[in-house]
Amino acid sequence: MVRLIMSGSGEGKTKQLIELMNSEAVSEVGCMVCIEPKRNMSFNLRHQTRMIDASEFSIGSFEALRGFLCGLYAGNYDISHIFIDNLCKVAHSTDDRQVGEFLNWLDGFSSPLNLKVTVTVSANPDTATDTMRKYM
Repeated sequence: MVRLIMSGSGEGKTKQLIELMNSEAVSEVGCMVCIEPKRNMSFNLRHQTRMIDASEFSIGSFEALRGFLCGLYAGNYDISHIFIDNLCKVAHSTDDRQVGEFLNWLDGFSSPLNLKVTVTVSANPDTATDTMRKYM
């Protein structure tokens, strides 16, 4: 299951994501992972969420991010929820078509595994493509 949180820059997406992670940490039975473009959230989270600084792994495209997520899950089948803060910064792309393709891939990847994924994108929701809207 993929959930997209989309709003303009500075409109509280990261705060909403932190609140969601902290509330999920209370009841989540599996491991939770948060991928962020640069380490800046770690002091606001409960210890149950593993933080990953994407800049440490040279993730430079959606293709690299797909490989990273597959490897992450292959190394830990106990992951039950993945959070990706600021998807476009993590993947170094703002191409709406690529974002939509990635979200579709992510849904196909996560659904059979019963893996929840929450993603944030900094953009005006009015500009969302039909593909993006189906995950909002």
